[in-house]
Amino acid sequence: MKTFPVHSAGSRREFLAKAGCGFGALALADLLAADAVPARTLAAPGAAGLNRPVAPRRPHLRPRARSVIFLFMEGGPSHLDTFDPKPALDRLAGRPIPEGFGEVITAMGEFRSPILPSRRTWKQHGQSGLWVSDWLPQVAQCADELAVIRSCWADGINHSTGVCQMNTGSILAGRPSLGSWVTYGLGTENANLPAFVVLQDTPAQVINGPRNWGSGFMPAVHQGVRMQGGSEPIPNLNTPEGLTAAQQRGKLGFLDRLNRRFAAGHPEQTELEARIASYELAFRMQAEAPEAVDLSRETEATRRLYGLDEAETATFGRMCLQARRLVERGVRFVQLYSGAGSRWDAHENLEKNHSALFRQTDQPIAGLLRDLRSRGLLDETLVVWGGEFGRTPMSEKGTGRDHNPTGFTMWMAGGGVQGGQAIGSTDEVGLRAVEDRLHVHDLHSTILWLMGLDAMELVYTHQGRPERPTLNEGEAFRRIVGVA
Repeated sequence: MKTFPVHSAGSRREFLAKAGCGFGALALADLLAADAVPARTLAAPGAAGLNRPVAPRRPHLRPRARSVIFLFMEGGPSHLDTFDPKPALDRLAGRPIPEGFGEVITAMGEFRSPILPSRRTWKQHGQSGLWVSDWLPQVAQCADELAVIRSCWADGINHSTGVCQMNTGSILAGRPSLGSWVTYGLGTENANLPAFVVLQDTPAQVINGPRNWGSGFMPAVHQGVRMQGGSEPIPNLNTPEGLTAAQQRGKLGFLDRLNRRFAAGHPEQTELEARIASYELAFRMQAEAPEAVDLSRETEATRRLYGLDEAETATFGRMCLQARRLVERGVRFVQLYSGAGSRWDAHENLEKNHSALFRQTDQPIAGLLRDLRSRGLLDETLVVWGGEFGRTPMSEKGTGRDHNPTGFTMWMAGGGVQGGQAIGSTDEVGLRAVEDRLHVHDLHSTILWLMGLDAMELVYTHQGRPERPTLNEGEAFRRIVGVA
């Protein structure tokens, strides 16, 4: 009995490419090309093509910022001890939140843990008179640059869901990160560096790992690239010893031909397309990336500004200085993780935990703001500070605070933001946001809007469904720029 080889049915793309002498692929190619460009976003002249998958693109709106530096305090810093003073914590110290205490607290009788007072000293700073605690003496001197948002709230109650939502807009894994949406919508201004870079202060893995800066269902080329210090900012980037530039180019050229031959028959595998682009980018980065993170080129005064001469501040100081050098060179989105591995999570010994972490970050962050301002970069660089949630007014284990996604603080500076203002408020004990409440989707919409992107117009079609960065929710808080 004669047998016939059995071939896999393959993907729908393969079927269309092979059926009807390939005519089905013509319509498919047109649809895919349309899907590859965000709505109302046009590629810059001469920027199209596989070799420039993150070429510069025109924004939907007038952009106020060109780059974002997101300072992520992983684990959830306490808003009640930093930017949101609550005198009621001292009055009610050691007692549970009373029934009917304030409008929002009425239904919170289940929170019976005693209230933990704040041990901070509070002062008003700058011409604006913003309240900042003594944990941040250097950042306090930059008060007139800050728009402090005291009314943030989120859905994630644990670190995994909270970090996931603050990065991707969803408590469920699998969606593109905010940095990926920015690079998808705007591309990069430097073809020799990644458009989206991630730095972290410890070898410990950030909770959820690389999924926080992943591209989800979008092409893999939009995912973030984790950099590190030293002479090799990206592992395996340097040319091996004994290999000439001509040999390297020949090797990469051969790999490129093999990859493209395979990619032609498997157009659904965006990971391969991203790998081809990454090889090309890596070759260009061999010249530019080491220079971009070479801090020896900075003056001694700049190094002191970031705290590189002090052991406690040197690590995060280097990260902040690298972030400035990257945005200076056209990188769109830089995310810095402080306390990688949820080290800001202070269920007990809040004083010891936060005191140490603020000693590590206060001067570098203030140095970053001052350096950006002195170089004329702050107006076009949006700096965002915060974690996945805040902390509760009630104590945990007598010396700490639990997770609080119902009301917490973040701040923004630069990028067109009007500094020296406090936006929104929490209730009398800082448990819940009550005025000008801004959900994570609102925060993301605001960041995108400042970058010139309309969250509802930034569309990627996935499996026939139009996907947007804020899941069709959220609204940009336009008053952050001082316009009513």
